[in-house]
Parts: sequence; C-alpha cells; structure tokens
Amino acid sequence: MHRRPLRSLIGVLVVSALACTACSSAIKVVPFDGADADETCLRLADQWPTTVGGQSARVTAVDSTTVAAWGDPAIIARCGAPILGPTTDPCLDIAGIDWVAVPLDDGVRFTTFGRDPALEVLVPDAYSPEPLLMPAFSSVAQTVEQTLGQCSS
Repeated sequence: MHRRPLRSLIGVLVVSALACTACSSAIKVVPFDGADADETCLRLADQWPTTVGGQSARVTAVDSTTVAAWGDPAIIARCGAPILGPTTDPCLDIAGIDWVAVPLDDGVRFTTFGRDPALEVLVPDAYSPEPLLMPAFSSVAQTVEQTLGQCSS
C-alpha cells in the first residue's frame, strides 16, 4: 500500500500562530485557490460554527471568509479543498458526513468526500480523539450536496 509521507499540520496548511507580544494573535491561514470566487464556499462561510469542541472562534489574518479557526492550538477549516478521488485513507461517516481522515505528524486532516467543493478541517493532537470535533462541521458540510459518491464500507 502506498502511503503519503506524514507532514506537519502547520506545514501542510501554511498556518502559523503569530507568537510575539507585539504581534496580533490572529491565525494566518492561506485560502485554497479560487475559494473566494466560489459561490458555494462563500455561502458555506456564513455558516461556520461559533464554537468547536467548546473552543471559541479565532480571528484569521486573511481577508477571506472561506477560512476559519477555533481554539489554541487552532482548529482550522477551509473551503475549496481539492476533490478527493479513490483513496486508501480511512473514510468515516460522522454525523451523516463522509470525511477522509489523514493522520499528520501533529494532528489529523479531515476532508469531505463526495462533495464539490470539498471542506478541509485540521485538528491538532491536543483535541484527541479528533473525530469527536467533526459533528460541529456537519451543518456546514451539508450545504454542499454529496453528488460524487460516498464512503464504501
């Protein structure tokens, strides 16, 4: 079985908390290319949860509603992820949403399966077990119809 190398949650997302007292506590998150022009992502962005796993929303240091963050360390969500094709990575049905879970060095990357555009959520190890946070994103993910297939059991 061919496995992708594990990457740092921070490196994969190009996410960094600005950590100096003179700096803002905003989270830097890079939106996916084209997400800010995608009508579905813009509509979805109006429905980000106010809290995730009891963690409050954080300010992001980017002018894009297609990204969001909660807690410290930050749980990151972005709309417009590349559509997933067949994969050997675990695909989980969590609260009626199919998520592909990819372990990273410091957390788990969840990507919706069968939805275009895809939603990506990065959950740091500090929130283990990570799947317990995913129901917070169910109503957001449901705004994108599942038309490209489902997880197979």
